[in-house]
Amino acid sequence: MKISVIGTGYVGLCTGVGFAIKGHNVICVDIDEKKIKMINSGKSPIYEPLLDGYLKKVLKEKRFEATKDIDYAIKKTDISFISVGTPSRPDGSIDLRYIEQASKDIGNALKNKNDYHIVVVKSTVLPGTTENVVKKNIEKFSLKKAGKDFGLAMNPEFLREGKALEDFSNPDRIVIGGFDKKSTNFIEKLYEKFDAPILKTDIKTAEMIKYASNAFLAAKISLINEIGNICKKLGIDTYEVAKGIGYDKRIGDKFLNSGIGYGGSCFPKDVKALISKAKEIGYDPKILKDVISVNEKQPFMILDILKKYLPNLKGKKIALLGLAFKPDTDDIREAPSIKIIEKLLEEKAVITAYDPKAMNNMKSIFPKIMYAENPKHALKGADACLILTEWDEFKNLTEKDFSIMKNKIIIEGRRVLDKKKVKNFEGVCW
Repeated sequence: MKISVIGTGYVGLCTGVGFAIKGHNVICVDIDEKKIKMINSGKSPIYEPLLDGYLKKVLKEKRFEATKDIDYAIKKTDISFISVGTPSRPDGSIDLRYIEQASKDIGNALKNKNDYHIVVVKSTVLPGTTENVVKKNIEKFSLKKAGKDFGLAMNPEFLREGKALEDFSNPDRIVIGGFDKKSTNFIEKLYEKFDAPILKTDIKTAEMIKYASNAFLAAKISLINEIGNICKKLGIDTYEVAKGIGYDKRIGDKFLNSGIGYGGSCFPKDVKALISKAKEIGYDPKILKDVISVNEKQPFMILDILKKYLPNLKGKKIALLGLAFKPDTDDIREAPSIKIIEKLLEEKAVITAYDPKAMNNMKSIFPKIMYAENPKHALKGADACLILTEWDEFKNLTEKDFSIMKNKIIIEGRRVLDKKKVKNFEGVCW
């Protein structure tokens, strides 16, 4: 099929390249000229394992291109995926400005197209958004009717950063929320080469499935962090506890890693947006509010432990290993490291940070802290080391690597170090 994808962030670019890998012809659209040039040259503007290689492959095979011209993209394709960002407003509610603009632009482009076209929302939007915002704008600006002149659907994404292409090609499930049977059937055909169960629903249900999934996973993380905080005080290794409960099929062993909390572009904003929506309709979502509360406090647990060893942080050199909110990504959005750095700077500590991929992004927020070339550079002469991201290269650190510290105070925010290789370190929840 001929597919256009509006937006080239993590979801948009990985979706576009993913469909091209499956043999479809894809045109990605973005307003950023710099990003377009990078993509067409075979260089991804984001770090995602495997993405650069597959991008070069589909470009070479002439099954993929990027453009600023949405009219061209709509004219040349049969189906369009809206994959623009849905950030949070200061009050936690969802900001739909990019959804609004994308749907207006698609409407204007469809005005001059005679062929039937399918519009699919891939962005994470609250129930009612596809029909009340996207459909309304497309109909207004195209002068056409959904279900008659164009198709409409919601097809949520369930991609993990760092595993996005793997998840795209091997999904747990495919959810299709169709405006009508024709739209649903069209998208179902698009996914016929995928080996995954397909759930067909109405549009609002599909929108809610995405939010419910993220809320559940965020709640699971906050719960295991609460358990971890209790275990810490009782002298119990929370990872052994997690292993024990993970064997229960009703619980499962995923998302049970205690630490300094979740971050990224999805869980924080999506839980807050769902809370805002619940309040709007007159419901008080107490558990969801507690999920946020626990997560917002969790990064500071590592600083509480640090201050047991160093009550006065002024002038102390603190090495930070890991800045991204998780490994295999350069994404620092809502990363716990940001709160930790802010607090350390308030305490007048001297920071030297290292991350394999995320340092350039962090420099845009904290340009004046020091950034190291490698872990050893960060550790040299440090009074303490905080490990904030579980990158594989940190797992190989040994006692010798830490011997160059001024004071060997090592605190893990993520379970990384090997007890056989490194002695005497402490974890946030263990």
